[in-house]
Amino acid sequence: MRQQLSSMHDDVATRLRDRIFSGDLSPGSFLDETQLCEQLSISRTPLREALKVLACEGLVRHEPRRGSFVSEVTDADLEEIFPVIALLEGRSAFEAAQKATDADIAVLETLHERLEHEAAQGDITAYYAANYAIHEALITLANNHWLAQVTDDLRKIVKLARRQGLQAPQRMASSLREHLAIFAAIKARDGAGAEAAMKTHLLRQLEVLRALPKAQIKVSL
Repeated sequence: MRQQLSSMHDDVATRLRDRIFSGDLSPGSFLDETQLCEQLSISRTPLREALKVLACEGLVRHEPRRGSFVSEVTDADLEEIFPVIALLEGRSAFEAAQKATDADIAVLETLHERLEHEAAQGDITAYYAANYAIHEALITLANNHWLAQVTDDLRKIVKLARRQGLQAPQRMASSLREHLAIFAAIKARDGAGAEAAMKTHLLRQLEVLRALPKAQIKVSL
């Protein structure tokens, strides 16, 4: 029974997380438990357990006597989070460069060809997906459980900001150049170079976000 409850609240947490990231549950919005139970066809127990999971991830905040709300990410939060993510993903790139096999490099080559294709097409949504896949691939290649866990937690928080740096003029082209520099270092098994290039890539993204209107959507790492 306990395993079934755990599985159920994990499923509920995933569904709520998807709704938060899609904007269906917007930052700052009140999470009405009665309404959510009706929408998800569940009882209060798995919902409350799911909300605890999301609170631990930082996606939801609980206020005594008021209830739960979707978390909001401020400009000050981004200023603090991005340098930390740059350190973490920089380390992932360093370890990926050291551990990548020839087969891994071939997979990365294919991902970067896809990235170049989407950039040439000017398709922001498709480019964002390819960009995300590359970051995820490097975190996987680093094969460091603790690094992956902390990075994943912070990336979830950043997604709440819902601002799209790739919509800034020329950002897609510069993002592509930065990714190719990271890949060149990894292909050369240059860990320090890959780490430095990744840090540069993410800190430049922060510079772009500083200049964006608040209405832009989706932070792209």
